[in-house]
Amino acid sequence: MTAILFVRVQSDLDWSVLEPRMMARVPRFREVPGLIQKIYGRDPASGAACGIYFFESREALLAFRESELARTIPSAFEATEVRPEVYELLFPLYPDRGPVPG
Repeated sequence: MTAILFVRVQSDLDWSVLEPRMMARVPRFREVPGLIQKIYGRDPASGAACGIYFFESREALLAFRESELARTIPSAFEATEVRPEVYELLFPLYPDRGPVPG
């Protein structure tokens, strides 16, 4: 079953610093086993950034969470708060579109 990891990161760094740091890590995320898609987001009001990850399975998600790439998220963005949340995908509203296969 597809698993979802939602990670909210709060940092005191300006967006002009955070965005290039995110972009620099993109190639490494493209190599994560079992990662179907990652969506990047930002709350302009609070400055918080988020990543929404879609994994092929809970096992792939758990393996990622133990990886060096996952462990360096707080330091890469000089995070003052990191809030990860794990979900199982129940069903998509539109099964023929989006980041996960229908």
